Amino acid sequence: MYRSHNCGELNASHVNAQVTLAGWVQKSRDKGFMNWVDLRDRYGITQLLFDESRSEKSVFELAKTLGREFVIQVKGTVIEREAKNKNIPTGDIEILVAEMTILNASLTPPFTIEDETDGGEDIRMKYRYLDIRRNPVKNSLLFRHKVAQAVRNYLSNLDFCEVETPYLIKSTPEGARDFVVPSRMNEGQFYALPQSPQTFKQLLMVGGMDKYFQIVKCFRDEDLRADRQPEFTQIDCEMAFVEQEDILNVFEGLTRHLLKEIHGLEVEKFPRMTYDHAMKTYGNDKPDIRFGMEFGELNAVAQHREFPVFNSAELVVGIAAPGCAAFTRKEIDALIDWVRRPQIGATGMVYVKCEEDGTYKSSVDKFYDQADLAQWAKATGAKAGDMIFVLSGPADKTRTQLSALRMELATRLGLRNPAEFAPLWVVDFPLLELDEESGRWHAMHHPFTSPKPEDMELLATNPGKVRANAYDMVLNGNEIGGGSIRIHDKATQQLMFKYLGFTEEEARNQFGFLMDAFQFGAPPHGGLAFGLDRLVAILGGQETIRDFIAFPKNNSGRDVMIDAPSVIDDLQLNELHIKLDMR
Repeated sequence: MYRSHNCGELNASHVNAQVTLAGWVQKSRDKGFMNWVDLRDRYGITQLLFDESRSEKSVFELAKTLGREFVIQVKGTVIEREAKNKNIPTGDIEILVAEMTILNASLTPPFTIEDETDGGEDIRMKYRYLDIRRNPVKNSLLFRHKVAQAVRNYLSNLDFCEVETPYLIKSTPEGARDFVVPSRMNEGQFYALPQSPQTFKQLLMVGGMDKYFQIVKCFRDEDLRADRQPEFTQIDCEMAFVEQEDILNVFEGLTRHLLKEIHGLEVEKFPRMTYDHAMKTYGNDKPDIRFGMEFGELNAVAQHREFPVFNSAELVVGIAAPGCAAFTRKEIDALIDWVRRPQIGATGMVYVKCEEDGTYKSSVDKFYDQADLAQWAKATGAKAGDMIFVLSGPADKTRTQLSALRMELATRLGLRNPAEFAPLWVVDFPLLELDEESGRWHAMHHPFTSPKPEDMELLATNPGKVRANAYDMVLNGNEIGGGSIRIHDKATQQLMFKYLGFTEEEARNQFGFLMDAFQFGAPPHGGLAFGLDRLVAILGGQETIRDFIAFPKNNSGRDVMIDAPSVIDDLQLNELHIKLDMR
């Protein structure tokens, strides 16, 4: 055998034991007559001792040839260390090496395999297999495993059955572009990689599986905004004979279970917030409620003076930033420049300092008196020592801009504590949203989302007011999961396709298999999918998902390690009956 123990388990109780270890050379310290080598594997580090007076000469000399990341096997005796290291579990002992075999030599790695490395992100992505040897990445992958196991245990204990669904499926419109796969055996035809197992999990409910889950890869060929991956992992779930409340209770329970298992935290029942309230109060549908700074609408108290910027605006809205009255003019100007960036798009910003003596100082003092500004403070909940920041313009755009400013201020003020977890449900989403360019309605979630039964009549008269039987779970300002009660009867599904602009032929061509299945006794059903990558990152106290994925793509969707995507040769193209037009 290559090893009797791993490099993280030996301690003082093993002194005098004969052991065999194998691993990578972390580093060596050659003192001439003694040579110490740190041997590393997934489990930890054990110090090896090569002593000129106690080791075989050939072994002692061989140790001097070791370089970083050499793979070696050693046999020796566990002895007590003279200079103990309390920072590692094996710090009380070392191995007096009697035999050593170099299993594989190594080139000098392109960056140091240390917690704090000298390698930039690009080089670490290219040599990802080396980056995984570093503790931060290794521990992130082990953490992901722990979360996935906790999920499986929880759902299995509730009688959920894990079922695999196909990766080679039919292309269907689900909001993003499909990755397509040409079929060699079916000339001119293509599979698509699933954006989600949506239709399959519904068919499993028709098949009577009752409770399904799957930790599954999904694929979307969309432009990669910040911290997105073209392939990602979902915890996909579906249940039959349920209403919305049943699903919220099960998956709230799952999240509470994870917080307890992973962090030992007990969380009370999650708050619930309607979509309309979230948009009005926080400017987005995934609010971070670890801190305040709720929106205060100021139209009623700001549009009665001769300030044309506010008087012509659809919405005037502000937030109170705690303790920011002490900001210097330079800091305020920097924030104004920040909201003017193209990514945010504001034309300017008004501010009001709430002084400790109860007075107010504003960038619009020319137009508003102290009584006016006191009304602003009341509307935004500002207190002495706070700063009110105000934006104005078209309602939706302005709320989005102020939401971005709120998050930026929270980051600068240290209010987004990664060790604090604030989950909530957002419910009552609109069923449809209007694409202003095409003038067509689109499903905000997907075409199989059920309308609220009490809103069904509005489909014909005011489709924008129809609420969906849909819900999102939000954690620390991130949507970590979402789902809905599904349409389970053919007539309602046909009606939904109609309002989405599908002809009968188009609907039949895309979803005929599902419509057919609904005619054979489809039960009421609904489900939810968590984004595992995001969930793991947040539970791990991180903002980025990349370190929790073994082999991620870069921001251009490329795997720079294996150089993918790449061209394929003409022979393969001919077999697939494909000709490339590179114009």
